[in-house]
Amino acid sequence: MSEDHTHVQEFFGARAADWDRKFPGDGPAFAAAVAEFDLRPGDRVLDAGCGTGRALTELRSAVGPSGTVLGADLTPQMLAAAVRAGRAAAGALLLADVARLPLRDGGLDAVFASGLIAHLPDPEANLRELARVVRPGGRLALFHPIGRSALATRQGRELTPGDMRAEHNLGPLLAGSGWDLVSYADEDARFLAVAVRRP
Repeated sequence: MSEDHTHVQEFFGARAADWDRKFPGDGPAFAAAVAEFDLRPGDRVLDAGCGTGRALTELRSAVGPSGTVLGADLTPQMLAAAVRAGRAAAGALLLADVARLPLRDGGLDAVFASGLIAHLPDPEANLRELARVVRPGGRLALFHPIGRSALATRQGRELTPGDMRAEHNLGPLLAGSGWDLVSYADEDARFLAVAVRRP
C-alpha cells in the first residue's frame, strides 16, 4: 500500500466512529445532491469513497429496488461504521481503492463521490479510473455538504487560485480524465459538480 493510502486510512480510521456525530446536519445536503443528480430507477451507481455510507440510503431511494448501489471505501473502520448505522441494507459495501476498482469497464450508470477529490493521490488518473467503470453518457457527481469557502474557513485556511475544485481547474482536470463538466455549484451550503462520461 502506498504512503498516500496509509495516510488516508489512518486519518479516516481514527475519525470513523465519531464521523456522523461530528457532522449531524449534513443529511439534507446529501438528499438534495442525490435528487439533483437525476438518477433513474434501475440505474447502477457507485458511491466512491462512501465513508460511513451517508449517501447510500438516498442513492437506493433514487434507483429503486431494481437498481444497484455499491459503496466503496479504503478504510475498514468507515465501512464498519456504515454497517453499524444500518446503511449496508441500502447497497453492497466494498473494501476497495477507487484508484483500482474491482469493477468491469462501463458497468455503471453513475458515480457519486462526496468529499473524495481532495483525498485522491493522483486526481487525473483516479478520475480516469472512475470514467473506466461508467458507461459513455453516464454521470459523475463530485459533492461536498459545504462549499469551498465555508470548508476553507472550517479548516482555518485561505482559498487559493490553485484549489483543484475551483471551476477553472476542475473543468480541465475532468476533461483530461474522460469527463465533461456540465454543471457547477459552489455555495456556502453545498458544493456539487456534475460531469458526463465522454463517448
